[in-house]
This record gives sequence, C-alpha cells and structure tokens, in this order.
Amino acid sequence: MPPPEQPPAVIERASASQILLDTGTIAVLRASHARAYAPVVEALVHGGVSSIELTLSTPGVFEELPLLQDRFGSAAEFGVGTVTTVDEAVRAIEAGATYLVTPVTDSAVISTAVERGVAVYPGGLTPTELYKGWTAGATAVKVFPASVVGPGYVSMLRGPFPGIEVVPSGGVSIEDAADWMAAGALAVSLGGPLLGDAFKGGDLRKLTERARRLRNIVDEARASL
Repeated sequence: MPPPEQPPAVIERASASQILLDTGTIAVLRASHARAYAPVVEALVHGGVSSIELTLSTPGVFEELPLLQDRFGSAAEFGVGTVTTVDEAVRAIEAGATYLVTPVTDSAVISTAVERGVAVYPGGLTPTELYKGWTAGATAVKVFPASVVGPGYVSMLRGPFPGIEVVPSGGVSIEDAADWMAAGALAVSLGGPLLGDAFKGGDLRKLTERARRLRNIVDEARASL
C-alpha cells in the first residue's frame, strides 16, 4: 500500500510591519555613502513615508543603520535591500534591520530571514520565481522590475495564487501608485521617482511634498477598494 498522504507543511512567514500596513509605501535609498541618508529620511518621514529601504549598493549601510534607528526611533523603520547572500542577510539582521529586500529569489536568504522571524521581500518576475519566494516564507514577493509588466500583472497573479502578497518595485511612479494598489499590491516601492534630486543637493521640501503626494494617492486608492 502507498504511504498515507501527508498534510502540506504550514509555511511560517513574518508579518509586514504595522508601519508598512499603515502607509503602503517604501522609499528605496541609494547614495554615494549612507552618511547622506539622515536628512533625506527626515524629509520622507515628514511627508508620511516612513518605511525606508537602505540598499547595500550604497557604502556604509551597516555602520549607519544603528545611528538612523537611534535618531528616528519609532517614527521610521529601516530595512536593508539589495541583499544577495546569507552573510549580508545575517549582517543586516544583526545591525537591526526590520526587514530584508532582495533583487532575486534566493531560498537560502529567505530561510535566513524566516528562521530569525524577520520580514523578507524577495525579488522575482516570473510566476515561478514569485511562487518559489512566497512558498519559501516571504512576507510578500517583490515584483521586479515592475515597470516591465505593469499593474495588470499583479491582478493576473491572483488567479493561480489568490493569497500571494505583492510589492511592485523598479520603475513604479508616484502617478501610477493608485493602479498598483487597485491591482492588489500590499505596498509600492519607489526609488528615483520619489527621491528625485534629493541626494544631489535638491530641495528637501520638494521631497516632502512628493512623499505627501504619494501617500495621498495610496491612501485614496486603498479607501476606494
């Protein structure tokens, strides 16, 4: 007789933070050095965008992360992005990152976060990659680069994967954030379209205005669902 069929394993995954659930927005920061982050973060927080991804393509992230946490306290949360190795994941968690973001679907990196109870948003584009990340325990999967497929792609994913949570990133603009939310995104992740010239001497008051506009668009889109 064949062995009895085993029930499917329960997938453990860390929940998205209350900040992300409340705001539906992530700001992705890249600069010449992480020392430049603090004034930009302050401008973003004033505009209502308080989930901040610090990318490892910027030098000094591990050293600056604890300083930013001390400065902003509960007003902001800081994740570490562009994580591609287990070593980077461990260092980020030990430095105090509240979540990890990856550009690819790497099971070992996802498992590292899951085992430590840290939210993780692995990147992928194809249904196979996104489903692999989701079933490995992702808090939500990052559709990257999102501008290649558009908001309708998220709606179509919900057909075969009705429970999947998605965060689009890469080419997402302030203006089309509403379409992504209407398609079922958990949050939207923006870099250049939100940051603009903030790291090149731009007016940080304008950055706060952009952040506020993004939040208004996201909030209105959510209210209409």
